[in-house]
Amino acid sequence: MLKKIDLTDKRAVITGAGGGIGRAIALRLAEAGMKLALVGRDAAKLMRTAALTGRPLDMLVLPADLTTPRGMDDVLRILEGHFKGLDVLVNNAGMALNCAFEETTLEAFDQIMAINVRAPFELTRRCLPLLRTSDMATVINIGSVVSHKGYDHQAAYAASKHALLGLTKALAKEVAPEGIRVHMLSPGGVYTDMVKIARPDLSPEGMIAPEEVAEYAAFLLEHRGNAVVDEIQIHRVGKEPFL
Repeated sequence: MLKKIDLTDKRAVITGAGGGIGRAIALRLAEAGMKLALVGRDAAKLMRTAALTGRPLDMLVLPADLTTPRGMDDVLRILEGHFKGLDVLVNNAGMALNCAFEETTLEAFDQIMAINVRAPFELTRRCLPLLRTSDMATVINIGSVVSHKGYDHQAAYAASKHALLGLTKALAKEVAPEGIRVHMLSPGGVYTDMVKIARPDLSPEGMIAPEEVAEYAAFLLEHRGNAVVDEIQIHRVGKEPFL
């Protein structure tokens, strides 16, 4: 029987922790006793997440724009000074775009690639020295069903999530000899604020709850055996996944 790993006092960074999947993962990992650094653009939302954990004084709140050199530098400087090392990195921050291909501007395309691909690439690259101090070093990237599929009006979003999947699989092979695990969670329709904006026509009924995705993230951390999972796809029961 696989022994459940005690996550008490393990250190994790979660991007996009101000709401949705990021907040749900933060609450679940805080419940497991982990020390968290909550990263996002909106300080008020991050503070709300910290308050919801019931341990706000134990949470490191880091408002930053990871698409800018200054934002990335600030986060890394504080992490290195506060945590000294790192056990888990959750690259959750993301942007969706529901727009016809011909109406998608180059500026919008560059923005979504910067948020969904370049930021997790650079943050992971710079966190690897910290992760190497851990005996359970893990990177969890949050993808989407469109990491595999394509839907109309989502060309830029699908391109970014396909790219993140490729990054995940390549990095997983590269750092596996060091004992570093790299996973990707690819959920279908999760009812978050981002989905409400990108797909206002959708109803929450029957959609995946952010807490469900958080449970899969926690499972990967708490049940670290010899089997290696590079990706988990999470679908809605009896429904075609989307977004």
